[in-house]
Amino acid sequence: MKVFAFAAVLALVGGAAFADPVEGVWQTKKDDNGNFGHVEITPCGPAFCGVLVKAFDGAGKEIESPNVGRKIVWDMVAYADGLYDDGKIYSPDRDKEYNGDMTLAGNNLSVRGCVLGICRDGGTWKRVK
Repeated sequence: MKVFAFAAVLALVGGAAFADPVEGVWQTKKDDNGNFGHVEITPCGPAFCGVLVKAFDGAGKEIESPNVGRKIVWDMVAYADGLYDDGKIYSPDRDKEYNGDMTLAGNNLSVRGCVLGICRDGGTWKRVK
């Protein structure tokens, strides 16, 4: 019986130890309107998705936004060397959806969105937690 309990504890601890480095809360760069947000990235099926959990004005004051709770990033597949690709990114300031990719380097996440070969640099997001 003790062996089963120990195995269950190892499974729980081991699962937490293998969290993907992109998981967490990220602060976006300021958009065209000077606003920014916090996006929480979590696993969604075999990929990663990010939901806007807070919105801020240019002065850093939390504001209400109809986009809070909305998926901002979805279907990002993890590849080698910190690349996340094959997903989509939504830009609230332009109300547009892009084919997206992200590159993780430490606590920085470079985000980019493309439509018909024309790409928009989403800037570098900073890890909040």
